[in-house]
Amino acid sequence: MSRFWAGVDAGKYHHHCVLIDDDGKPLLSRRVPNDEQELLHLIVEVCELGGGAVRWATDLNHGGAALLIALLASHGQELLYIPGRTVHHASRTYRGDGKTDAKDAAVIADQARMRRDLQELRSGDAISASLRVLTARRADLVTDRTRAFNRLRATLLEYFPALEAAFDYANTRAAVVLLTRYQTATGLRRAGKKRIATWLTKQSCRGADAIAETAVTAAEAQYTVIGSEVVSAEIVAALAVEIERLSESVQSLDRQIEALFRTHPQAEILLSLPGFGPRLAAEFIGAVGVGIESIESADRLAGIAGLAPVPRDSGRITGNHHRPHRYDRRLLRACYLSAQSAARYCPRSRAYYEKKRAEGKNHKQAVLALARRRINVIWAMLRDNQPYRVAEITA
Repeated sequence: MSRFWAGVDAGKYHHHCVLIDDDGKPLLSRRVPNDEQELLHLIVEVCELGGGAVRWATDLNHGGAALLIALLASHGQELLYIPGRTVHHASRTYRGDGKTDAKDAAVIADQARMRRDLQELRSGDAISASLRVLTARRADLVTDRTRAFNRLRATLLEYFPALEAAFDYANTRAAVVLLTRYQTATGLRRAGKKRIATWLTKQSCRGADAIAETAVTAAEAQYTVIGSEVVSAEIVAALAVEIERLSESVQSLDRQIEALFRTHPQAEILLSLPGFGPRLAAEFIGAVGVGIESIESADRLAGIAGLAPVPRDSGRITGNHHRPHRYDRRLLRACYLSAQSAARYCPRSRAYYEKKRAEGKNHKQAVLALARRRINVIWAMLRDNQPYRVAEITA
């Protein structure tokens, strides 16, 4: 039976689809809006031309292609994923130097026709898809909060260096709350330790007396008023309020992520492995997405996570390895941080980490080696739907 191949160059607002036959002859080339009804018409048209024997391929696995992926999955269509970087390099081997959506779609279809190593793309279950969105949102909020902390400290340094050096603002909520009301040395001295401590206590801050004493001591170390103090103090107060808001949002998201994660059927299996807490395990589930059944081996999972070194040998140069260019950075982060935690608190993981350090690897290399080792265990646990057992890791 003849086979047909539909390549889709996906975009935010429009996609371009090219359908080819077994000989690479184009049968359809059409631009379609990223709209449900239009996409449904495209699917029907392509299936009629292909007689039902159509294999789809696209260069996006989320974002603008999400609706298309969901529609193809609901209609039982097979969909392959070709990374955009692969399409870019493959385009160089085709005639013509120009770049158009139609050409990219044709390259995607032709690559799907010729290659046998492409990953099948699935829409994923609702829980993992939601966890992916929630953990991404959390990462954005944490980044915004870190940026606000850096701005706050830099602004404080401009006019009140003693107070900037007095606290670790990223880990002391009471110090941030203090700045929402008191930002200058004059204001702190005027308020005094007792009034500041009382106010901080009403704001549910821990260690209010110690914070008040440290702040007033810093104020007594500087009596010079710098010209930009008024404006800078207003900025510091606004940044402190923003940090408080962002921290509350992160805490709310953490609760939402944990509650949703614990409804996943494999949640307790992942939590049984040392190093995984609800948040990191949720990131792992969100990154893997469609489930372990779509990943044929632990080596493949390691490749997706960027934990499988790629050789770069040429001539007499051998044994030269580097990290692959294409991997899921969020999955790597979850695997790396969980391995780093396990190296601290799990005796067997700590022993493996120390073994790699003794072999001459630095901290980062040793943690990556441990993360790669743990991938084998994670894959086996999820494949067999069994919790972690100590005997599964050998030295």
